[in-house]
Amino acid sequence: MNTADAREAWNARYAASEFVWTDRPNQFVEAELTELGPGTAIDLGSGEGRNAVWLARRGWQVTAVDFSAAGLAKAGRLATEHGVNVVLVEHDALTFDPAAPVDLVLVSYLQIQRADQAMMLRRASGWLAPGGKLFVIAHDRSNIDNGYGGPPSPEVCYTPEETVAALGDLHVDRAEVVERVVDTDTGPQTALDTLVIAHRPGSR
Repeated sequence: MNTADAREAWNARYAASEFVWTDRPNQFVEAELTELGPGTAIDLGSGEGRNAVWLARRGWQVTAVDFSAAGLAKAGRLATEHGVNVVLVEHDALTFDPAAPVDLVLVSYLQIQRADQAMMLRRASGWLAPGGKLFVIAHDRSNIDNGYGGPPSPEVCYTPEETVAALGDLHVDRAEVVERVVDTDTGPQTALDTLVIAHRPGSR
């Protein structure tokens, strides 16, 4: 699927008035970043803005980047509901460049082709200021056969090993497959995600 087709598909998916997933932050984002002092952040592939708005509520200056205008519109409404400001940028995640280094880059379930993932991660790593943190949470490739939900194609899923290999000189703090419990009509199910947290050496 090319970029134009992907954008159209995500715009259609986000067009519903309800949130596709939830307006709450991802559980791993909340668990791992709650204690991190605020600064500047980029939410790359921000979707409907749930993580960006959560960060903004905690004092972060957040830029939410997504190629879906429909997703960004919902992110803007969510930010307004919570009385926070999030800078909304409609842009392809593969070609976006920030104006200045930032303290946090969040990549949350960004579904791009496997061939593009390393390039995206290298670029995102380069945006970090000294002491800055990269946080990646994504559908793990093993989820297709052993987990619940998520995309059926391995080409848009990740692995901890491939993610770490793309991070260059960042220091890796955590890299593993984690279990995420999903509530369904038939009871709880377990999804498998890639979680990688890394930082650029230095002090904020």
